[in-house]
Amino acid sequence: MLPKIELIFGAVLLATVSTAAAAQTAIQVAKTRGCGCCVAWMDRLSDAGFLPEGENIGGALIRLKMDRGIPVAMFSCHTATVEGYTIEGHVPPADIRRLLEDRPDAIGLAVPGMPIGSPGMDFGATSDAYDVFLVKKDGTTEIFSSYPAS
Repeated sequence: MLPKIELIFGAVLLATVSTAAAAQTAIQVAKTRGCGCCVAWMDRLSDAGFLPEGENIGGALIRLKMDRGIPVAMFSCHTATVEGYTIEGHVPPADIRRLLEDRPDAIGLAVPGMPIGSPGMDFGATSDAYDVFLVKKDGTTEIFSSYPAS
């Protein structure tokens, strides 16, 4: 028979592991086959506690972006869905968390293009300055956060 302290420790450990698993947020990522930066972005999401699931949809990706209301000027290489929001491009996980906490009345977030230094495009010590945009339901955008060049 285990001593009482070991039973208590085991129960606390089990509760902690269960809570951590429940805290992970599923995110569906639509991408094209063979896109290494999409996979690298998904890896950054995993590192931040998300549960990304990728689907290769090829040419249907453009239609998906348009159907979700992402302005053409905001397009990037992949489009994700998390808790009803659309995430376009290399959006940092911290901004996704903030979006989910704040719950603005919006379509989602976008990082247009593929800026060097953004998550999944972080290949070295230097990075471009870039903005994360909040995409509103009327198609307009506003800066949600900014990242400096290094």
